[in-house]
Amino acid sequence: MRYATKTYGPRRHTSVGACRDKFLYFFPEGFRDENYLAWERDYKWEAHRRWTTELGRDQLRALLDRGEFAAVAKAAVRIESRTNLLFSFEKMALRDAVASAEGARLFAVGLHDWLYGPGSEASKFDAWCATVAALPRRQTRVLTWPATTVFGFIARPKVHFFVKPMVTKAAAAACDLEFRYRSAPQSETYSDVLAMAATLRADLADLRPRDMIDIQSFLWVQGSDEYE
Repeated sequence: MRYATKTYGPRRHTSVGACRDKFLYFFPEGFRDENYLAWERDYKWEAHRRWTTELGRDQLRALLDRGEFAAVAKAAVRIESRTNLLFSFEKMALRDAVASAEGARLFAVGLHDWLYGPGSEASKFDAWCATVAALPRRQTRVLTWPATTVFGFIARPKVHFFVKPMVTKAAAAACDLEFRYRSAPQSETYSDVLAMAATLRADLADLRPRDMIDIQSFLWVQGSDEYE
């Protein structure tokens, strides 16, 4: 069972059109533009490819069955570290959180249950947030939207979205999409994020977005100061 799909009310089409125009200004060929692939998509897809090879459903289950929790944690952190999705302090917080045997065990089991376990996506996400909150911490807190959503985005980009709060809020406002943000990661806001992404994907159907990587990248162009 996945998150319930919501349909938001009518939006100002001029806002959606302006966002599309901005995206196409930088990437005239849309989601197949060479610069788009080089700047936004390819490194995220490469992270997904590495994840599938090392931590896909069967691989992760086998590692857990052998009690190789540290191997799971190290692989996940290493795969993410080759992207620029998290800030350096967020990467450090995650490395610290899984450095101990207990931290690695909590992380590895919780990660499997979120990505591949039974239950509704909403309940699994809330359980994952509780796991992240329970991880050991030194200075920087681990329970943030980016740290909580990055591994789902890498592992299952057709299902999960990577949430950078400030950029996502700015992009939602620019595109006139509803985003009821709450600072603490939990399924209610995350469900809104996925509904927003589904609505936007329908709006952009003619550009043929492949997955959440394309939708996240589109919103990044709208909300990030990299694309002023």
